Amino acid sequence: MSSRRQVVIIGSGPAGLTAAIYAGRANLKPLVIEGHEAGGQLMLTSLVENWPGYRDGIMGPALMEELRAQAKRFGADLVQDQVTAVDLHTRPFSLRTGTAEYAADTVIISTGASARWLGLSSEKALVGRGVSSCATCDGAFFKELPIAVVGGGDTALEEALFLTRFASEVTVVHRRDRLRASKIMQEKAFANPKIRFVWNAVVEDIGDVTKGEVTGITLRDVATGALTSCDVSGVFVAIGHTPNTTLFTGQLEMTPSGYIVTSKGTQTSVPGVFAAGDVQDHVYRQAITAAGSGCMAAMDAEKHLEGVPQHMDEAATPA
Repeated sequence: MSSRRQVVIIGSGPAGLTAAIYAGRANLKPLVIEGHEAGGQLMLTSLVENWPGYRDGIMGPALMEELRAQAKRFGADLVQDQVTAVDLHTRPFSLRTGTAEYAADTVIISTGASARWLGLSSEKALVGRGVSSCATCDGAFFKELPIAVVGGGDTALEEALFLTRFASEVTVVHRRDRLRASKIMQEKAFANPKIRFVWNAVVEDIGDVTKGEVTGITLRDVATGALTSCDVSGVFVAIGHTPNTTLFTGQLEMTPSGYIVTSKGTQTSVPGVFAAGDVQDHVYRQAITAAGSGCMAAMDAEKHLEGVPQHMDEAATPA
């Protein structure tokens, strides 16, 4: 067992690194276990235009490197390793990676949520080059261009409706002959003249990998097997997200879909364990909101270590 740490942060996306910055500035000497996908989903993003302070935008990997350097500057230790087991019933908490064991007085979970992808090799090659899972992040890059949205639930229609602000046309590709989305979302989508639907179809391929950009998609009819092509400049995959919470199953309260339940800020069902970012947020899923909750988690952890009740009513605080 390594030396005991006051704060251990699991995950190194915007939430985890912001938590590290705040915990470091509080002289808590946090340990960040980065995980195999260090930097989170922003490492797959090209230009980030909605991060405050960069009026001309900043590349996703460059932004994450800045956050890493800032966390290190304030005394955070970053370890490139993956947590394989945790025990949140013991005190101090116990964490194990492939190479070491750690003891922690508080734990901040910022393992994020992974977008569900189609599983195509061409899709993987073109992520950040026209293939995206976030309309809010990347929609503005497709002004007056045709794009496709894959999916049939509320998320897909929300993405499609948002993208009509920019795109010349939005083609929604769904593998069934009816949508799973709520009635009100369907009514909005059907009423939008920029949205058209391709039913009973799945994406078979995305071109053009050799050019390094999206030029179109190949669709397969699920009933007949017939192949058709559709010229688009962007593909937004909206078939859901999976929170990275398997490690904590049975130890923390979660929603039916696997997101960690938080209250009184970022407190989980186990005192001393906090959650920040997309691992507990299925609504906003933005880098900036993740960073904000990382700040909250670090401050909550600091108060827990000091023995201060979480979010005590200011009105009850003695003057």
